[in-house]
Amino acid sequence: MAIDNHAEVTSSLAFLDSAALRIPTLSLLQADGSLTTGAKAPPLHQKLAEKLYRDMLYIRCLDERMVGAQRQGRLSFYLTCTGEEAAVAGTIAAFQPEDMVMAQYREQLALRFRGFSTAEFMNQLFSNAQDVGKGRQMPVHYGSRKLNFMTISSPLATQIPQAAGYAYGQKLSGQDACTLCYFGEGAASEGDFHAGLNMAAVLNCPVVFVARNNGYAISTPASEQYAGDGIAARGIGYGIKTIRVDGNDILAVYAAALEARKIALNNSCPVLIETMSYRLGAHSTSDDPSGYRSAEEEQQWRQKDPITRMKNWLIKQQWWQEEVDQELQKSFRSEILQELKAAEKRPKPALDTLISDVYKTPPAHLLRQLTDLESHVAKYPESYQMHGEGGR
Repeated sequence: MAIDNHAEVTSSLAFLDSAALRIPTLSLLQADGSLTTGAKAPPLHQKLAEKLYRDMLYIRCLDERMVGAQRQGRLSFYLTCTGEEAAVAGTIAAFQPEDMVMAQYREQLALRFRGFSTAEFMNQLFSNAQDVGKGRQMPVHYGSRKLNFMTISSPLATQIPQAAGYAYGQKLSGQDACTLCYFGEGAASEGDFHAGLNMAAVLNCPVVFVARNNGYAISTPASEQYAGDGIAARGIGYGIKTIRVDGNDILAVYAAALEARKIALNNSCPVLIETMSYRLGAHSTSDDPSGYRSAEEEQQWRQKDPITRMKNWLIKQQWWQEEVDQELQKSFRSEILQELKAAEKRPKPALDTLISDVYKTPPAHLLRQLTDLESHVAKYPESYQMHGEGGR
């Protein structure tokens, strides 16, 4: 066993608790758009700042429309990013297109930033024949090879050890790139979180972990999830460079993410960012948050809305005018509704796409299962919609 000869030695009998380590929260931007005393804004130029704000506003419009579509019975399921837009926008903006993104399920803004179109969002949500995932995933489980965005998995935290492994591969192959991995504080209670962070630390993997601490793991508040000082303290425990930031502060998030990527690449090591925010919406369209938190609590956080805070900053920079918002939202809503109507009318993927791309050559047992399925559909055609443009 390796012995740390530099460890401090003491003759005093004393146990440490979480009070011995209190991690501060980086905050640069106040609610009115002004910088906190002594704060310095990161190098966020006007063109990028405007794009981030537009993308945040777009995702807010997308989320509102798709929750409405689910309530109308047009969509089976949806998850929003509402209230956490800055945590995603500020991190993805600091990374390069060649960096791999492994997300949980509230990071649709990262896809938007990289160029995922409204049509691509809708095709995935409605699992139609133009969905790049061929309709195999439930709604909101996006993926894009061209945008280096790994397909989302429903089970919590599976992406964390995968991100460590992928980053290790990037390191071994000499790539000038790293991996960005998102997850919520609830996912940090899974074993995969601990395995992934330890693996990344021991193997010196260039991966940046972003823990979106939004206060709730579905209906379980953070106070019932852990007794320590949040998720950041665990990063330090694993020997990982760690920072905690105000997740509603686009400037603080962006500044931290810029430095995190630099550290991960230059030192070939993992970094952990904990963004402190709040999930303004329900966990999903299957959830009713009124059963476990108060309207007063939600209203307090709405006053800290990350989109409003960024808009106030942009206006102070004379980079934005509030009148632009209404026209922009009107344009986004029109585009989203138009693509929604088109996507829901498109046919479903052909049945044989169920087994394509799984193996280079479909094995006999999958071919038999496909034949059985086709026979079943042919026997009870009234119970099934026609699949695929060819009807197979």
